[in-house]
Amino acid sequence: MLEDIKKDARERMAKCVQNFQSDLKKLRTGRAHPSLIEHLKVDYYGSDVPLQQVASIAVEDGRTLVISPWEKGVVQAIEKAIFKSDLGLTPMTAGTIIRIPMPPLTEERRREITKVLKADAEGARVAVRNVRRDVMNDVKELLKEKLVSQDDERRAEADIQKLTDKHVADVDQLLAAKEKEVMQV
Repeated sequence: MLEDIKKDARERMAKCVQNFQSDLKKLRTGRAHPSLIEHLKVDYYGSDVPLQQVASIAVEDGRTLVISPWEKGVVQAIEKAIFKSDLGLTPMTAGTIIRIPMPPLTEERRREITKVLKADAEGARVAVRNVRRDVMNDVKELLKEKLVSQDDERRAEADIQKLTDKHVADVDQLLAAKEKEVMQV
């Protein structure tokens, strides 16, 4: 029973770290990367679909993204979605190919991105701690119902705390790496 609870905690905490990692990919660091825009929603015949479902996204060079729509009629919708996003990107269209040059980041913008990174990291840490709280409550319930001994409960709580510390350290490590990447000129 306790092993199931620990396994559940491990999976949920890992999911929190994965969500944080995927959020990091969406932040602009000055280099072109398809994950920067693939989540944008495009109006495709009346329904909003992710950009990656209506076009292919590639990196032309270190600072330019190239979008190749699968249908010519979607070009305007893709441009509109890019303009509406808060990424500050300006698409340039040549026929059916859309190029997006990545402007260099200013020092001020880098600091803003770092603040956003820290807020996201704190959100991920809180999510991990919330999982810990839920799991600790489950363990205490088992103790109340006399399904586990006090010794087992203490060991389980110690194991869960170790898991929490490990996943919080993973979040901190991801944050430090991304901050270094953002502040690099």
